[in-house]
Amino acid sequence: MISQRFLVIAALFITCLITANIIAVKLITLGIQPIRHGGFQFPGPIPAAIVIFPISYIFGDILTEVYGYRQARKVIWLGFLCNLIAVFAFWVAGRIPALDSGVQNAYERILGYTPRLLMASFSAYLVGEFANSFVLAKMKIMTKGRFLWSRTIGSTLVGQGLDATVFIIIAFGGTLSWPLIVGIILTHWLVKTGYEVVATPFTYMVVNFLKRKEGVDTYDHGTNFNPFLVTR
Repeated sequence: MISQRFLVIAALFITCLITANIIAVKLITLGIQPIRHGGFQFPGPIPAAIVIFPISYIFGDILTEVYGYRQARKVIWLGFLCNLIAVFAFWVAGRIPALDSGVQNAYERILGYTPRLLMASFSAYLVGEFANSFVLAKMKIMTKGRFLWSRTIGSTLVGQGLDATVFIIIAFGGTLSWPLIVGIILTHWLVKTGYEVVATPFTYMVVNFLKRKEGVDTYDHGTNFNPFLVTR
């Protein structure tokens, strides 16, 4: 039986994901004078999604740590489906003429995703989230449940690294110089991982609370880590 606490964590995970995709259109800077060398720039520009997207990884860590990879896998695919529904709704609404052309232009600029950006977003999400969950589950077995911080940070290093790399290359490969792409990927990776490090006390608090209240602490011994086995 699915508990209410599990549903809350899953809902927060999906909310962070969809919100991040909506606000990602806005590019921001970190207010730091960048280092430039040739076409390389660090830190590079990053989407405003950085303010909330890393939180989805934190909730993903919590799901895997407490409930195991099998349950996390279901939530990851549920998040994918919910995001797909949101994007489809945005697209349908965008096709309906607006009373004000200015409103229509603004709508399309914010919510009018291009096929390339959609492919980049969906691909990066699946690769990053499943890698994050897989690494954390394996590390939990290796560490025998000790050193939670090593699992949350280690899995984020892998997951966020793959997420940033896949998204930036698919979204901007061929349109931006490769040195600039490398700078943007490094910025994404380090900022998102730093987010996880800072949030470690919060992760500990939530994980310990859930394990105590739910009476579960899942180890993925014998788990089939195939990401497509959503019914098992």
